[in-house]
Amino acid sequence: MKRKCYKVHVTKDYLVFCCAHFITYDGDQCEKLHGHNYRVAVELEGALDENHYVFDFVSLKKRMRAIVDELDHHMLLATKNPLIRVEEQGHRVQVRYQDREWIFPRSDCVLLPIENTTAELLAKHIAERLVTVLREQHHYTPDRVHIEVEETFGQSAVFSWELESSES
Repeated sequence: MKRKCYKVHVTKDYLVFCCAHFITYDGDQCEKLHGHNYRVAVELEGALDENHYVFDFVSLKKRMRAIVDELDHHMLLATKNPLIRVEEQGHRVQVRYQDREWIFPRSDCVLLPIENTTAELLAKHIAERLVTVLREQHHYTPDRVHIEVEETFGQSAVFSWELESSES
């Protein structure tokens, strides 16, 4: 039997965030601090509701914009990176990697519970935030969520979240 699949897809000019970050790679290397103008696209899969929607476009755009705005114009810091030490000190954040050290105003930082601020893990973070928001604010859980984070033109990462059968 064929499974029917409905999807909604949103990408808008305002689903962008400009931020600074750096990542570790190759086991012991660390990039220089730099920034990107990220673009985000979202796709939800699920059954149609009583309105014959997977999910209302207006609400989805509003929720996605709020999530993207949380990251916009901030320093993104991965708090679970074993090579980078991130320490909150009142109104500032101290970050250390080997002999390098940065101090940022706390209000300029977003501390993310991820291992690295790669496009892949940013997409995962956004997907998980969206699922949480949809559940809490709309009492809705899609079958699947796909988040694409474009780091630069022609270079993006996608994370897909899928409802486990025990959750339905």
